[in-house]
Amino acid sequence: MPIGWTRRRLLKLVAGSLAVLVRPRRSAGAARRVLCIQPLGGELPAEDVALVKTALVALIGLEVRILPRADLPPSAYYRPRGRYRADKLLDFLDPRLPPDGARILGLTGADISTTKGAVFDWGVLGLGRIDGASSVISEFRCRMKSSGPTQARQRLAKVAVHETGHTLGLEHCPNRGCLMEDAEGRVATCDREYDFCDRCRKLLAAAGRPLPVAPRIPWPRP
Repeated sequence: MPIGWTRRRLLKLVAGSLAVLVRPRRSAGAARRVLCIQPLGGELPAEDVALVKTALVALIGLEVRILPRADLPPSAYYRPRGRYRADKLLDFLDPRLPPDGARILGLTGADISTTKGAVFDWGVLGLGRIDGASSVISEFRCRMKSSGPTQARQRLAKVAVHETGHTLGLEHCPNRGCLMEDAEGRVATCDREYDFCDRCRKLLAAAGRPLPVAPRIPWPRP
């Protein structure tokens, strides 16, 4: 058998093998545009879950899938205050991200908290890891001083977008009304938020994560 022919044949075989190895990686990358919502604990109103999903699709631009409900992990329960530690919930969520998922968002009606500065157990609306896979939000504080279910539901959906923004790499924004504005412990801050500001949009575009240009925002302008 001629040596040149053997080399050519080997090159074709190697090229074919690389194509087989690379092709699934490309399709997996395309599939990892899925944001998974993981309901935790008791069921929330269907309207609340629906608005969270609608907001994430419209403003983040990812496909959204709702996973089967899971119990809140006992390991995250903080008995002295009767609520759940948000950081431990993130640890619980990380391994639950499906292989084709890009991000996972825990959704619960239970009160959640984290450590903030000198305060060990600070109640929060949500928590998300900067440029990480997981975030978690709670309806509990969205209901505080609200005018009713509609306002609480809109707050919850805005918090979902905010915490998902953290997982995309965004930190808190200094611009008033931006969805990445720091609530600083005041749930009423959500009521003045509307959309991502130009600054945050440019940051994500520069990182290769552009947002939908003209989203259909599912709440009224403040």
